[in-house]
Amino acid sequence: MRYLAVLSCFLVATTAFGSDNARSRLDTFAKGLNSVSADFEQHVLDPNGGAGKTSHGTLALKAPRLFRWETTMPYQQLIVADSEKVWIYDPDLEQVTVRAQGTEEAHSPLTVLTDLSQMDRDFTTSEQGEHEGLTWLRLKSKDKEPQFNYCDLGLDSGGLQSMRFEDTLGNSTQIHFSHWQRNPKFTVDTFKFTPPKGVDVIGDPTPAAQAYPIKN
Repeated sequence: MRYLAVLSCFLVATTAFGSDNARSRLDTFAKGLNSVSADFEQHVLDPNGGAGKTSHGTLALKAPRLFRWETTMPYQQLIVADSEKVWIYDPDLEQVTVRAQGTEEAHSPLTVLTDLSQMDRDFTTSEQGEHEGLTWLRLKSKDKEPQFNYCDLGLDSGGLQSMRFEDTLGNSTQIHFSHWQRNPKFTVDTFKFTPPKGVDVIGDPTPAAQAYPIKN
């Protein structure tokens, strides 16, 4: 599904190949980040390299578990992770899918942009050298059932510019980023979602139960 492909992709390195390798560029880019936003252009290729869909939209992240991925062209789709639930809204289908925010998000390479300590814990990485004007870092999930085979991050001196990943079916996705904003102030509803009236809701939208200590 599209949201798993999106949520299963972004970052780490264990050896150094000079002071300007991909890991050092990533460290510089992510230092001090607790929130970030950008525009994206995404291309999907089939296992034979045939061109699939191209889409455009915006991305927003805020530590530790808030996420928004909004596709605006050529179709509309909205994915919001609010720290408890993941909401996927397809206006054309008049349908909302909701589920608990779980391990797929916890191990997403996207989240390490605002939590560099996650990298060595959840991924193994290797430097991939320089090509196409970028320095590349490859990461592989340590999860026993990963959602992707590998994810490559392309960085220049200004930070993360491109991402490529291959899913377990052999499909590949290329994402190009632009207009990064560091630590933007998001509105209160950026990471909230309420299903519009009249749409079908698949899943359980009930908020997670809150546990409180017993008072003596």
